[in-house]
Amino acid sequence: MILAVRSLLFQAAFYGWSTLLALCSLLPLALGKQRPIVAIGKLWSRGIDRLLKTVAGIDCVIEGREHIPDGPALIAAKHQSLWDTAVVLALFDMPAIVMKQELHRVPIYGALTKAQEMIAVDRDGGARALKQMLGQAREAVKRGRHIVIFPQGTRTRPGETAPYQPGVAALYQNLKIPCVPAAVNSGFFWPKHGWKRPPGRIVLRFLPPIPPGLDRDAFMTELETRIETENAKLEADTRREFGLR
Repeated sequence: MILAVRSLLFQAAFYGWSTLLALCSLLPLALGKQRPIVAIGKLWSRGIDRLLKTVAGIDCVIEGREHIPDGPALIAAKHQSLWDTAVVLALFDMPAIVMKQELHRVPIYGALTKAQEMIAVDRDGGARALKQMLGQAREAVKRGRHIVIFPQGTRTRPGETAPYQPGVAALYQNLKIPCVPAAVNSGFFWPKHGWKRPPGRIVLRFLPPIPPGLDRDAFMTELETRIETENAKLEADTRREFGLR
């Protein structure tokens, strides 16, 4: 009963917070002011962490920050919940997140992603879409931005597997910057489907970077092995510590 009440309270607080910040973004959107929009995104992200802790009893922990280079890097992370996309807004100065093009059409949210120059990908666009993605990524790297991609292209449940998509290899080979893999257990506390938020601890764990220069197959094997191995450890620890399935 307590879990249900806290989860519902979190849902209400999350949507209220998101609506408030969306309304606050309308003026800078109308004026074409990017920096205030970026600042609002960071505030939104930090507010979500605060709500998770105070309302749902969920701590949010970032591990392995020392593995993130000072200069541009390709951040390739496991994706289990909305939290994964929100947290990077606060972690990095102005990350360029690779996302599906359909999100650009979502009212207000789509305008905000465009204003922050996120990298939109038409997943059915073939070679032309790949070329556009690489062009946007190169421009972001020139400006010192981190590129964030979820290489499986979709959210997965804890323990669930999904193929790693070729876009991450194209970015790695063309940008010639380090790739930092990342594991996450957020799916236990913010499930892909469902509204319950069991108390516990969300962990985003950055791993040692993969230096540029590997061939495509070697890179994809290394990336998938590192992420999936670390995620399995993280998920096993989470199940054991919090008694989750």
